[in-house]
Amino acid sequence: MSACETHTTDVLIVGAGFAGLVMAERLSNELGLSCVVVDKRDHIGGNAYDYYDHAGVLVHKYGPHYFRSNSKKVIDYLSQYTEWRPVEYRVSSYTEGQYWSFPINLTTYEQLIGKPATSAEFEAWLESVREDIPTPQNSEEVITSQVGRELYEKFFKGYTQKQWKRDPSELDSSVCGRVPIRTNRDERYLREEFQAMPKEGYTVLFEKLIKATPNVEIELEQDWEAAREKWTYKHLIFTGPIDAYFNYSLGKLPYRSLKFEHESFQGNELEERESVSGSPTHWQPEMQVNYPSLDVDFTRIVEIKHATGQKIEATTIVREYPADYEDTAEPYYPVPMASSKALYKQYEALAQKEENVTFLGRLGTYRYYNMDQVVAMALKQFENLKKEAHLAP
Repeated sequence: MSACETHTTDVLIVGAGFAGLVMAERLSNELGLSCVVVDKRDHIGGNAYDYYDHAGVLVHKYGPHYFRSNSKKVIDYLSQYTEWRPVEYRVSSYTEGQYWSFPINLTTYEQLIGKPATSAEFEAWLESVREDIPTPQNSEEVITSQVGRELYEKFFKGYTQKQWKRDPSELDSSVCGRVPIRTNRDERYLREEFQAMPKEGYTVLFEKLIKATPNVEIELEQDWEAAREKWTYKHLIFTGPIDAYFNYSLGKLPYRSLKFEHESFQGNELEERESVSGSPTHWQPEMQVNYPSLDVDFTRIVEIKHATGQKIEATTIVREYPADYEDTAEPYYPVPMASSKALYKQYEALAQKEENVTFLGRLGTYRYYNMDQVVAMALKQFENLKKEAHLAP
């Protein structure tokens, strides 16, 4: 086959993560369309990809992916391809030489004052320390208006500065506003009713989805520009960075990236940690421990084995270091600032002029979405595409 030979497919899909693979399954199985999914990486699954490392531990390559949802439609859809392991995701925060209950709740307050307390007492204390900001405009204000300055500086300020390389006062209120504040003893990190992990992992889920989609071709380690030259198609689904699609013609959208440091332990190494972890097969007490202090460069340590429930006499922790996008070329988090939103709006206007192109997912729409939200977006966009004349079966 010559390098310039072209091929035909109904739909070219850029990105083999949740957005791209869900769209491929729907277009193929319901409309009978042929789909080619290309991805620059050497694996399927996008950032949700997981694998077994050298210690035999199932790890998430691109940081922890905590599935949760209140959408029955999304849960029912994904349940075709996986069984679930119910999980209550637990997080603590390590600062000032101790582990703190986090998100902030009644137990956190008791740790702060060094004695038992009631929810009423905690609420009264919060009322006395919170700042009077009726309409918070940024992440600093959204937290100080709820819990005051002391808890904001203890748990949020340093973490946010490291994560975003910006002061919380410069960031949209949604950044810190995502973290719940509770006055009861609910220590769960997430609010959603359904919280679970795919029983065999995300990669197995994706493999089963692909197996159930016979009219799809997957091409890995494939640059999308080359794929566009190789394939002729009726429609393009683009889940990559929207600014890259337009060759950064209006400037680059800002992203924050990550670097990961993996370390595995077993045997005596874990037994020596039991007084800290509470278990002879774990390294730390919770699945995720945040490190808000500026004294360390990483933001959190994740031991995903707490969530996967894997029974193995070894474990792996992952230290997560925020990084500049320019240093890694991996765009993880759109930066939620007024200037970046304004630039995205300009790219969005260009995108709306494109014919037979759908922009999808976190990168394609420059928004921070959870996994279930990406699946919901793909299912909704599929319903919209069903109405397109050029895709009629």
